[in-house]
Amino acid sequence: MAEQSTLTPAARRILEAASRLFYARGLHAVGVDTIAAEAGVTKKTLYDRFGSKEALEVAHLRDRDARWEAFLLASLAEHPAAGIERVLVLFAATDAWMAQQGGRGCAAINARAEVDDPRHPVAVEVARQKAWVRELLAAECRAAGLSRPEELATALSLLYDGALAASGIGAPPDPFGVARRAARTLCEAHGV
Repeated sequence: MAEQSTLTPAARRILEAASRLFYARGLHAVGVDTIAAEAGVTKKTLYDRFGSKEALEVAHLRDRDARWEAFLLASLAEHPAAGIERVLVLFAATDAWMAQQGGRGCAAINARAEVDDPRHPVAVEVARQKAWVRELLAAECRAAGLSRPEELATALSLLYDGALAASGIGAPPDPFGVARRAARTLCEAHGV
């Protein structure tokens, strides 16, 4: 598959259609016929551009993640000073992102729920994305001078993923606010 920055117009339409459909309906519920029709291309074009439905699923996750990472990094740039407030940016940024892009929770968590094999390319991609968030949190915790930053990053990651999952089912209200307040308490407990 071509790098996403070098996608042809047809490939971009396929990826955009697939992403909308996968997020709204799930990976298994959407077939290549539906994606091709939505994108205005033939199945042959879809396979020529992406090789397989599985590769298109991974491309969808990578594309959404790249846009999310850019959004998060822009939010972090607005808080340049290391500290607890910068650690908590993840929760506020995700809340804003989900208000714009969401409605069904985390695309990565939703996709991972559809595959059983941890070696499946979708599972591998989701694990990569979750590891990136955890490492980002660990780096921010270290920069803030918080004690046991690795342990804290793991706990914050669990709060984050819980809020993502809760946002997809609509309960409780304000999951990112709840998670952010709990994250602040954890961070303050790890202050030095």
